[in-house]
Amino acid sequence: MLNKILIQLEVTISNITYKKYRRNFNIAKSFRFNGKEIKLYGDGEFEFGDDSYIGSYSSLQSVKGCKISIGKKCKISHNVRAYTQSAIADSDFSLDDIPQKKGNITIEDFAWIGANVLINPGITIGANSIIGANSVVTKDVLPFSIVGGVPAKLIRMKNIS
Repeated sequence: MLNKILIQLEVTISNITYKKYRRNFNIAKSFRFNGKEIKLYGDGEFEFGDDSYIGSYSSLQSVKGCKISIGKKCKISHNVRAYTQSAIADSDFSLDDIPQKKGNITIEDFAWIGANVLINPGITIGANSIIGANSVVTKDVLPFSIVGGVPAKLIRMKNIS
């Protein structure tokens, strides 16, 4: 019985959070938050299109001056991470002010992003592309391509007639 109550409380908290996101950001009415503990944070913008969804435990960060855009009919699995700002790897981490890279993230229409994917700042994921599970996206992804790996590389272009 206690377990049922805790689950219902968790669902209620998620629903309240998602309603707040809809009030504060440009999120289509038909966009779905599929699951719990989906986090949107930062002082930047979020714009999510019609009939798209994002899965449980995903976390999207948009810093001031940046934007994360998700097109229409996108499928974003669980535990996906997308950051519009990150430390530059070739920096001296002993410095107090570590150089940062910043950039918008754009996920174009009909993209499919697998579970446990990391998307770096400044990335565009092309329309109708697929990002394989457990990938780290460090470069733009062409439309109609299938990429995967660490770092994500082209596996092949879709064979669409």
